[in-house]
Formats: sequence, C-alpha cells, structure tokens
Amino acid sequence: MNARPEGGPRVVVGVDDSAGARCALSWAIGESRLRGLPLLVVHAAPLPPHVSAAGQLGCGVTEALRGAGAELIARLLDEVAGGVPYGVEMTALALVGEPGATLVRLTHEDDILVVGRGRRGPLSRLLRPSVRLHCARRARATLVCVRPPALEAFLESLAAGDRPPPAQASDRSRFFRLGRRPRRV
Repeated sequence: MNARPEGGPRVVVGVDDSAGARCALSWAIGESRLRGLPLLVVHAAPLPPHVSAAGQLGCGVTEALRGAGAELIARLLDEVAGGVPYGVEMTALALVGEPGATLVRLTHEDDILVVGRGRRGPLSRLLRPSVRLHCARRARATLVCVRPPALEAFLESLAAGDRPPPAQASDRSRFFRLGRRPRRV
C-alpha cells in the first residue's frame, strides 16, 4: 500500500491546499521522473479537536476526512500535472492523523520526503504545528522543503488574513552588508 517495491527508495510528498504544497508536488513529480523512483502523494488530515476530545472516533468522520483528502489530491494533480503524471509510478494516500507524524511514519532512510514551506503568522503557528519543522526534527529520510514563488506566498498570506511579509532589503543595504559600496552611475 505504500508503493515501496522491493523496499527501494521513493519520493514521498505531503500535500494540503496551499501554494507551498502545489510547488512541492510539482518538484516531487519532477524528481520522481528524473530519478525513476515511485511517487507517494500523501494528504493527512488531523482529527478535529471536538471529535477526538469527545471520543467519537466513528467511521463517518474519518471516512469523510479521507474522502475529502482523496478529492484534494485528485484536484492538486489536475492543477499541477493535468492528472496522473505521465511516466511516474504513483500512489496516493488520504489518511487521518497529524500530518507531520504521519509523514515521518511513512518514510524510511532511503526515501526523499518533500514538503511545502510557506509563510504563516503567529496565530496560525500556534493553532497548527509546523509540519516542516516536525519532519526536520524527526524524519530519517532526506528532507526537501519547497518554497512557493514570492508572489503566490504573498497572496496566500493576504487571503489567510496574516500580515504581509516584511519588505526585502534594498540593493543598497545588501551591498553594505557585504562590505562593498554600490557603483554610482
């Protein structure tokens, strides 16, 4: 079920509905194709707190989360690759569990684990722990963090209601940090 033929290496990518996940999926498809490795696309949805606190681990909630995860994976594959990527042996898993712990559990030492990296505000970090940091601390696999292009990350942060990222340093200050003076034209 884990698309692990003869125990060989795989490219494992964790996805959600973010710009970073789309870029990570695109990178993972390319890497899988380049190296001739099977691709495992994983969406892990955390169990809602009210369900886990009440002890209601009914099939209805978990099946609904898995179904939504499978639909999300299919939609992302359509957006990124126009469907199932050509020339790549691919498996998709929609699971219920903490995303970081699920990805760490699924990967092995010889795998390449790919996750997206985006900008999140302090409230978002408080409510949802960072999957990237969890994987960086605990995964035995090679970890690749893919950052979305700056414009997409900026638009996503505005849509989420976070403060925009700080402005980049000007060219002039960059020269002075490097100990050089800019040329006057």
